[in-house]
Amino acid sequence: MAGLVSPATLEQIRAANDIVDVVSSYIPLKRAGSNFVALCPFHREKTPSFNVNPRLQIFHCFGCHRGGDVFAFVQQYENIGFIDAVRRLAERAGIKLEFEKDPAYVQARHLRDRLLQIHEQIAQRWQMCLANDAAARPAREYLAARGVPPEAVKLFRLGYAPEAWDDTVNWAKSKGFELELVEKAGLIIRRESGDGWYDRFRGRLIFPICDEQGRVIAFSGRVLQADDKTAKYVNSPETPIFTKSKVFYGLDKTKRALLDSGFAIVCEGQLDLIRCFMAGIQNVVAPLGTALTAEHTRILRRYVNEVLLCFDSDDAGQAAAVRSLDNLLASGLAIRVAVMPAPHDPDSYIKQHGAGPFMELVSGAKEFFDYYLDRLCRINDIATDKGRTAVAEAMGEVVAKTFNPVLGDTVARKTAARLGLAPDAVAALFKRLAARQPSSPHAHTGDAPAPAAQRESPSQLERWLLRLLFLSDENARWLAEHLDIEWVAHPSVRNIVARRLQAVTSEAWAGVAAFLADCTDEFERELVTEAATIDREVPDPQRQLEDVTRALRNQFIEQQLVLLRQRASAPGATEAERLDALRQYQELVLARARPLQPRQSI
Repeated sequence: MAGLVSPATLEQIRAANDIVDVVSSYIPLKRAGSNFVALCPFHREKTPSFNVNPRLQIFHCFGCHRGGDVFAFVQQYENIGFIDAVRRLAERAGIKLEFEKDPAYVQARHLRDRLLQIHEQIAQRWQMCLANDAAARPAREYLAARGVPPEAVKLFRLGYAPEAWDDTVNWAKSKGFELELVEKAGLIIRRESGDGWYDRFRGRLIFPICDEQGRVIAFSGRVLQADDKTAKYVNSPETPIFTKSKVFYGLDKTKRALLDSGFAIVCEGQLDLIRCFMAGIQNVVAPLGTALTAEHTRILRRYVNEVLLCFDSDDAGQAAAVRSLDNLLASGLAIRVAVMPAPHDPDSYIKQHGAGPFMELVSGAKEFFDYYLDRLCRINDIATDKGRTAVAEAMGEVVAKTFNPVLGDTVARKTAARLGLAPDAVAALFKRLAARQPSSPHAHTGDAPAPAAQRESPSQLERWLLRLLFLSDENARWLAEHLDIEWVAHPSVRNIVARRLQAVTSEAWAGVAAFLADCTDEFERELVTEAATIDREVPDPQRQLEDVTRALRNQFIEQQLVLLRQRASAPGATEAERLDALRQYQELVLARARPLQPRQSI
């Protein structure tokens, strides 16, 4: 982000986007004292614990502990990167970003905008064709036969591309679009002779493919009468606005349900997803005719921690589940597999049996390794040594891709029991296979901070220190004069306090929101927003500030006294060392009894 947008521009954008206005455009806020509250959009709750502080321009949830400034809210709510959040808020405020003035960026952005414009307009045309053209009657009859209701047709913007070689070509000419640009959009194809173009989508039911913001970026066209010579589906080629391996069908409509449920049902086709969604099962996505890629799994990790594969019951569907294996295992996502009873897919099963029985299948879905062991035992003859060896090796190879030795031991025991082999022998095989694997692509190097959920919580005393520190600038100035940073035990609190006091002494304090923008540690952001957002009056804050600071000093002194007693009584200590420890001990006892003084070394 550094170098793309200057700190001054970031502050201009932040100042132009009042956090109450921005948050209330996503969720309803209700005033509560000097703050605003709502049900948290980031976790399920019945009582509002999500607070927005208009004075400090920050938010904090006292339930899930998420917090930050207006950029952080848009980033987390929309599940987008920081630069995208900055861009959206800049657009909202009508502020031009510096990097958007670069000629190469302007040219690329202009191309993307034109491609998006073409896709939106052709999507509208195909929608009108499906709804009104006599030639689209077979498409309407097909949808009716599949039980796709009119509201789903409208919601998912289904359309029909006329059965003609030049319909889109002529449409583009009538709209004034350059045909080279329409070709770049993937809607028409240049003839081999080089003389003119013809339509890519002809006589097909059209499924618009959208990005996470709901903008049409590509299409998938289904034939209405399949034959051996015609591909069942034709998708848009990759373009400057569409990369198949990075897009899920329907994610623009299902992302909130994914966040709410914590797991994603992954099905094969567009009609599977539409059927699930319209039946009220909305935490669902569909890759575009391909196995799940590494990019797909990165997208899913932004929303969920578990994936449930729900592919067709035929061999092709089950093979698709297995093809998704490598990237899913490497992602660290929990994996389950729901097997549809033959001859069903999710669409036909829900149509025939309803949403309730389908969700029973989902609830009873097996863990991936149990499913995979069952599948391997079906396709191999485990009554033979060859079959048992094949199953054991295949299980060991997939477990090795998780880089999880604990999981490996569990699966080894299950595999051994199923095959009637010695558990130690199977475990040894798994370890040999794991040793052949390259290092985990997700392994962390260096001393990266632990995830926020794994950090030890600060003491109540240090939480009060943070509360008082961010209560007013006067408190911060007083602490800069009286608090020794060594008195603060928790490393995250110590870092926050040091940064805040440094800003005071250098006269660089620009407010809590700007302070958070420079805070790269998630746990520290949570501590700051919690401390600054508490909407509760502090009685006699100066006295409390002195009491908390004195308590921290005395707590620190007590720890030092313990160490000095240990030094004085250590078996190998010399007489001089004992006397020095006792001298320091007496000085600290006297320091503990004195009132607080302007900061100095103890």
